[in-house]
Amino acid sequence: MKLSRYFLPTLREAPQDADNVSVKLMFRAGMIRKLASGIYEWLPLGLRVLQKIENIVREELNRVDGQEVRLPVIQPKELWMETGRWQVYGKELLRLADRKESEFCFAPTAEEVITNMVRRDVGSWRQLPLLLYQFGLKFRDEIRPRFGVMRSREFLMKDAYSFHASDEDAQKWYGILYGAYERIFTRCGLDFKAVEADSGPIGGSHSHEFMVLADTGEAEISLCECGYAANTEKAEVSEAPARRADPARLEPVREVPTPGRYTVEDVAGFLKMNPKQFIKTLFFLADGEPVLALVRGDHELNENKLRRFLGARELEKAPAHIYEAIAGCPAGFAGPVDIKNRYVPAKDTKPLSKVIADHALKNVFNGVSGANRNDTHATGINLGRDYAPDAFADIHAAAAGDLCPKCAKPLAFTRGIEVGQTFKLGTKYSGPLKCNFVDEHQKELPMVMGCYGIGVTRTAAAAIEAGHDDWGIIWPPSIAPFEFSLISIESADQAVADASAAVYAAVKAEGMEALWDDRDERPGVKFKDADLIGLPWRVVVSSKTLRNGECEFKRRAEKAAVRWKLAEVPARLKELRAEIK
Repeated sequence: MKLSRYFLPTLREAPQDADNVSVKLMFRAGMIRKLASGIYEWLPLGLRVLQKIENIVREELNRVDGQEVRLPVIQPKELWMETGRWQVYGKELLRLADRKESEFCFAPTAEEVITNMVRRDVGSWRQLPLLLYQFGLKFRDEIRPRFGVMRSREFLMKDAYSFHASDEDAQKWYGILYGAYERIFTRCGLDFKAVEADSGPIGGSHSHEFMVLADTGEAEISLCECGYAANTEKAEVSEAPARRADPARLEPVREVPTPGRYTVEDVAGFLKMNPKQFIKTLFFLADGEPVLALVRGDHELNENKLRRFLGARELEKAPAHIYEAIAGCPAGFAGPVDIKNRYVPAKDTKPLSKVIADHALKNVFNGVSGANRNDTHATGINLGRDYAPDAFADIHAAAAGDLCPKCAKPLAFTRGIEVGQTFKLGTKYSGPLKCNFVDEHQKELPMVMGCYGIGVTRTAAAAIEAGHDDWGIIWPPSIAPFEFSLISIESADQAVADASAAVYAAVKAEGMEALWDDRDERPGVKFKDADLIGLPWRVVVSSKTLRNGECEFKRRAEKAAVRWKLAEVPARLKELRAEIK
C-alpha cells in the first residue's frame, strides 16, 4: 500500500482524555478515533491488526474442529428470563424495546443465544462434542469507560462454546482449548501467563484468565515458583502457622477517643501502632442477609472470596443504616467486640447472620478496632475472649508476605492485562434452557458446557502496552498491520523512485505486505511516522544507498541499521517472515 493513498491520519499529540499508553498511541498512529464515550471507530490501520488477530484465532480454533457461526447482537428478553440473568446482570446490560414494546438487550455475551441454537437442533449423544465459535461485537454499559479499547463499552470479541455428553469430556476439551489459547497468544508474539480466575457473572466451576504481562497492566497476578498463578481476585493463600498467645501479655479492652479518625491509616498514625494490629470490621448483605467480615488492618477484603465462601448469589456493601442497627455507630467505628449482642431492631434491617474472620486474625493479639461508638476505637481486643467468629476463611486479597496455597512459599506479584478467559460452565445454562440430549441408554440429560472468550480489541491494545518505546509502537511481526515499512528518501529522485518501486513490486509478488512511504515529505517526518506506526522492519532507499546498489534495513526494536543489497531484499524478508510462522 502506498502511504500517499492510504487513509492514515497520524497525530503529533494524543487527545487530552487518553488515559493510558495504548490509547494514546492508537490515536496518534491513526488506528482509532472516538465516536462517543467508550465507543471507537476503527480506521484501516487498526482494522488490519484486528484482522490479523482474528485470522490467528480462527486458524487455531479450526485446528481443533471448531465451527464458525454468526450470532445476533440483539437478543430477546425471554431467553435471559429463562436463565434468570435478566434480573441480576445489572446496569451494564443495555436494554431496549422495539416498536411493539418487545424487550431486548444488546449482547454483552452469548451464552443464552448459543445454547438456544444448540437445543433446537442437537438431541443425541452421537452429535457431541460440538465446538462453535463466532467473532462479534459486544456492548457492556460500563459506568466509567477507561483505558481506551481495553475497557470500552463496545468491543470485538471471539466467543466459543463447547457442548458435551459428560463432565469428563468437557474437562478433556477444556484442556484442548487451553492448549489452543496458548498457541494463539504465542503466535500473536505476546509474553503471557495463564492464571486461575474467578468466573464472575458468566459462572461455572473452573476458569483461567490469559494475561499479557505488562507493567501497565490493570490486574495484579500472584505467582509462585512452584507454578501456581492466579489473579488477585481469585488467588488463595496458605494459612500462616498459628502462634500461641501469652496470657500474661493480653491487655484488657480500653476505649480511646479518636475524633474524626476512622480509617486504619489515620488511627494507626494517631495511636502510633502498626496497621497489622488492626481488625477491619466490614458489614455486607449476602442475598439480603447481614454478614460481618473481619480482616487484618493491612489487608484488603476480597469480596469474591467472601461471596464464594458464603455461597451467596449476590454480595453488596451494607448501607449506613445496617451499621447503625447492628453496631450502633457509623461505618469506620464498628468493631467485633460483643457484636452479636448489639443489634437494635429497626425498620428494613435484620439481625447479624454470620461473622466470618480471615485466617490472618488468628495471629493478631491485643488488636485495635472500632469501639462501636462514634469517634471511638478500642485497643486490647483478643480472639476468643472478646469476639468469636462463626467461621474462619481465606477472605483477604493476596498481598506481599502471603504464602502460596500449593507449596507455602512466599508469593510474588506482577501485573497483567486480561486478553482471554476460559470457563468450565457445567450445566449452568443448559439446565434452565433445557438444552438436553439423549444418551446411549435413551436417558435424557442436560449437556455439559464450556465457554472460551478472547477480547480481540483488548489483545491489540495489550500488545501495544507490552511493546512500545518513547517513539511509538513496536508490533510483534505476526499481528503488525503491515510486515514492513518501505521508505523512499528524496522521492522526487527518479532513480530512488524506480528502485523503491522495484522492491515494492518484488515483495508484493511474494505475497508480502509493505507500507510504502512515497510521500513528498522530509526524511525526519517519514522516520517519525514509521517509528510511531511501529512496523517490525524498515527498508530505506535513498540516493546515498543506491550508489552501491544497496538499501538500509532496520528492525523497529533495535537502534542499529545495516546495509542490504537491493536484489537480496525479497529473499531476506522472506527469511524473516518464515521465522514467525
